[in-house]
Amino acid sequence: MLWSTLFIPTLRELSAEAEVVSHQLLLRAGYIRQLAAGVYSHLFLSQRTLLKITGIVREEMDRIGGQEMLLPALNPAEVWKESGRWDLMGDNMFRLKDRFQRDLCLGMTHEEVMTSIARGELRSYKQLPQIWYQIQTKFRDELRPKSGLLRVRQFIMKDSYSFDLAPEGLDAAFDKHFQAYCRIFDRCGLSYVAVEADSGAMGGSQSTEFMVASDAGEDFVVTCSKCGYSANLEKAIAQASPLAQPDPPEDTSPEKFHTPGQKTIADLAAFTKLPETSQMKSLVMVADNKPVLALLRGDHQLSETKFAASMKAREVRTALAHEIVQWFGAEPGSLGPVGMKNIAIVADTALEGRVNMIAGANQDDYHLRGVTPGRDFKADFYDLRQVATGDRCANCGEVLAIQKTIEVGHIFKLGYKYSDSMGLKVLNAAGEEVKVIMGSYGIGLERILSAAIEQHHDKDGMSLPASIAPFTVVVTPVYIADNDQRHAAEEIYRNCKDLGLDALLDDRDERAGVKFKDAELIGIPYRITIGKKLAQGQVELVTRRGKISRDVNVGDAAREVAKAAAQV
Repeated sequence: MLWSTLFIPTLRELSAEAEVVSHQLLLRAGYIRQLAAGVYSHLFLSQRTLLKITGIVREEMDRIGGQEMLLPALNPAEVWKESGRWDLMGDNMFRLKDRFQRDLCLGMTHEEVMTSIARGELRSYKQLPQIWYQIQTKFRDELRPKSGLLRVRQFIMKDSYSFDLAPEGLDAAFDKHFQAYCRIFDRCGLSYVAVEADSGAMGGSQSTEFMVASDAGEDFVVTCSKCGYSANLEKAIAQASPLAQPDPPEDTSPEKFHTPGQKTIADLAAFTKLPETSQMKSLVMVADNKPVLALLRGDHQLSETKFAASMKAREVRTALAHEIVQWFGAEPGSLGPVGMKNIAIVADTALEGRVNMIAGANQDDYHLRGVTPGRDFKADFYDLRQVATGDRCANCGEVLAIQKTIEVGHIFKLGYKYSDSMGLKVLNAAGEEVKVIMGSYGIGLERILSAAIEQHHDKDGMSLPASIAPFTVVVTPVYIADNDQRHAAEEIYRNCKDLGLDALLDDRDERAGVKFKDAELIGIPYRITIGKKLAQGQVELVTRRGKISRDVNVGDAAREVAKAAAQV
């Protein structure tokens, strides 16, 4: 292709609206333009890159026996009500009505639709296993779209679904997808980690997220450099950091004392001159419309994911202020477990064995000292807390690292969630009706692009991997008006095309500096520059990543690029 004929609207200035690097560069390089909040148009360069990512995804899905389909983006409410997710999805779901006032939605994901197809078509165990997938636009009514393509309302996903007769089949399908995802992200040039995760609204027994480390991310991942343990922050387990001060050894009964205006754990620590680890944090939660008191060490934070799992609750939330006063007779900041009746109490395992702690007295501006779990109140103990800085690996004892990440893929063992709710059954070998076990597997294509930019950029622009860059090589004559340079550039360009390289000829009548800056900005991995050394039969080959330059013979230039690209 000739640059002079293409629409590549590069910008020299940063956009004020763009906060993260990938968003800034996608705008500056002319990849995307915003139409509305969280809704972007993919221009020429972005579409070329997305098609390459799509091609890699499609090849790897076909390799594991996936069969590609295309399902409707517009879904009737009935299938979502069957699964129970019509209400569960809340405001994140785009909802609308047709002219007959029938409820519809825009698909966020397609478990329900795929299950309805399977329910209508699969009759016998002989038709299993199946892996069905699609690459399609999804919709989510994101409250606060931000970070370019990382948090949007309209996005492109590959979502696949497996159907098996038994759990062993699901295990095999899950492993196939795990390996396929690893190959996809490797081929896209990403450095990533696979971590244990929570299934959330998707349901199921097991899920794994594929995460790319980046300050632009909104998820946190906990990793151990020694044994390789890794998990999403909401799911991770760890040994709690040591107490800042041992509990007093003497056996004392709870004693009320006045704490005027001391509402937070930090306030109490300063007031009592005892560390936060000696305080008991009381959080009032609502699980499936029932109040629950959750207790943690003062320096720990509640994981709502773990809390929901411990309560086996479909929906959890923080109690409202008026509810807390009604149930406890006191405002937040003075709450505690002693004397509480008719309210379930759960406590984090870090409180097991503790003695003589400080907790709220359920009277405004009063607390209790000398509170001992198990003696002064009864509670069910669970792992409820988020892993914190300084915690150690539960497996090997190494200090854990916590880093921000971008989620690029997520795979789920759905189990029988949708088969149960939507009646998906087949006949087994004995002629008996049995439920089909399912898995669900998603990849965000635009997130792959954004993550690649976050990982591969410098002050001058993107340095995309050759596998997903819009072009592999740009052929750049310094002076297009020079006949010798123009003819040499055209010959090298043809040689590149003959070798199957995705080549671009920069035939613009622009200064060399402008051409170089544009090529660096849009992230083309290799540049062949035809300049003064042409008289000696040489041209310059520049590798974008690291800006490594070397001279090569004119006749060898295309082959040198092909060789370099094949080694990446």
